[in-house]
Amino acid sequence: MTSAAPSDAESARPPTFTFNYERAFSRNIGWVTPEEQQRLRRARVAIAGLGGVGGAHIVTLSRLGVANFNIADFDEFDVHNMNRQAGAFMSTMGQQKLQVMQRMALDINPESNIRLFPEGVQDHNLDDFLKDVDVYVDSLDLFVLPTRRKVFKRCRELGIPAMTAAPLGMGSAFLYFSPTGMSFEEYFKLEGQPSTDQYARFIAGLSPSMLNRKYLVVPESVNFKERRGPSTSMACELCAGVMATQVLKLLLKRGPLRAAPWGLHFDAYRGILKQTWRPGGNAHPLQRLLVSLIKPLLRGD
Repeated sequence: MTSAAPSDAESARPPTFTFNYERAFSRNIGWVTPEEQQRLRRARVAIAGLGGVGGAHIVTLSRLGVANFNIADFDEFDVHNMNRQAGAFMSTMGQQKLQVMQRMALDINPESNIRLFPEGVQDHNLDDFLKDVDVYVDSLDLFVLPTRRKVFKRCRELGIPAMTAAPLGMGSAFLYFSPTGMSFEEYFKLEGQPSTDQYARFIAGLSPSMLNRKYLVVPESVNFKERRGPSTSMACELCAGVMATQVLKLLLKRGPLRAAPWGLHFDAYRGILKQTWRPGGNAHPLQRLLVSLIKPLLRGD
């Protein structure tokens, strides 16, 4: 007796898949050992800001197998996010970035434990945001420098390694701040400076080599007063790749990471990789010169 042929409805039904952590991330094995993969699984990463780089960070780290996150953002997706933000789709317009990126991370790993901070990072929740964290991944907007300073300061006080990767042009500039090395404030030298000078120092410190400057073809697109500037998805994806690699090295203790005043800048457009070293941070003569060149641009002179 033969079995009945499946109906059209049964044939159209998608196959059922069951999530299994070891199978889901089995293609990582070879670059990491099974034991190291479990260490990544147990790690907790804090990410502040889920826009261009932050959204790419949580997706890339989730695909690496990191399963625990503290994430903070208060913003919603808008159409102008479409060119670069991992969670920006027409179907997500007007939705909270925090909720969208949580869904995406859980769609990669349903076992993820994700703590949400829908107010963003504030004075009253900073310690909770950094609770149980192995590494802080900075992806705050450029224009929230006061909050960024507070987060890096508290990371140092709590002994938490902190990293930032800036999307510049079509490349990424990376800095690592060890809890026992040069601090964020010692490197950038922001204390006591006027607001415009602080941002000039921050930009100069992020990118001592300024590799992206030579191919900015519409200079007026950078408008500090309106808090806007050009961006690319390539830069955000490069930031996520660089960041996840450094997070992996840190969590798995895969050799030393060069902390500030060392920096790394890769520009894919120009095909240039530079490791920078600025003893004294922005007190270095080359940095003082760079800051003096950036300040008039920020003022619109």
